[in-house]
Amino acid sequence: MKRVLASLVLLGMAACAPVPPAGGGSGPESPPGSSSLYRAKVHAELAAGYYSRGQYSVALNEVNIALAAEPDYAQAYNILALIRAALREDKEAETAFRRAISLQPQNPEAHNNYGLFLCQRGRMDEALGHFEQALGNPLYATPETALVNGGACTLSQGNLAKAEVYFARALRQAPNLGSALLGMAEVDFRGQRLLAARGKLRQLSNQGELSAQALWLGVRVERALGDRAAENSYGAQLRRRFPESLQTQWLIMGQYDQSGGLL
Repeated sequence: MKRVLASLVLLGMAACAPVPPAGGGSGPESPPGSSSLYRAKVHAELAAGYYSRGQYSVALNEVNIALAAEPDYAQAYNILALIRAALREDKEAETAFRRAISLQPQNPEAHNNYGLFLCQRGRMDEALGHFEQALGNPLYATPETALVNGGACTLSQGNLAKAEVYFARALRQAPNLGSALLGMAEVDFRGQRLLAARGKLRQLSNQGELSAQALWLGVRVERALGDRAAENSYGAQLRRRFPESLQTQWLIMGQYDQSGGLL
């Protein structure tokens, strides 16, 4: 079964950064007398916010201001790496990730982000090592993020048993986490546990609207179970809500062997 990598999780710090003002610009200046570290933090947070909105040039400007204020600020390098990765500047991204980790070796967000970067580029063993380093920090506030990434990474290798362990651990941390439920449903489907996959998709649906990946999985689960009405319902939602998605194109072409991926 062909596996396609597509993004499931928002990377690291950008997920919790404050959203910058809509008008753009370099944001607020540091208060008079404040430290260079304070200035670096303010501009790094602005950079993370712009990054999360896809405004990469403005984000890059903000992170450069942060590093000019505090050249050894690890979090700024973490954000710089995310921006460079989004721009497909892989060499520069990797340099920034490594700089962030060298400055703050126990930073779980940097390890998680670097792990996801490596996984998306097929460097699986290295990726899993960084996820485990993130998980080894007892102060990591969101270990479920690295666990889901580890599950998606191992699933992309076809290692169902290891992926199931990661997703199960994520669900113990956050029982209703949508990305972990979707991952476990995909594991169930590939392992021919069709009723279990159906149950998890219904649990996801009860929590809100399904993503294109979830709807496509629903199509394939119900097709395998022989429930044409349910299959058609998932397919109709997919066509209506995600007409330009890769999953919709697969549906139109009848390419039911496409897994849709998780990363």
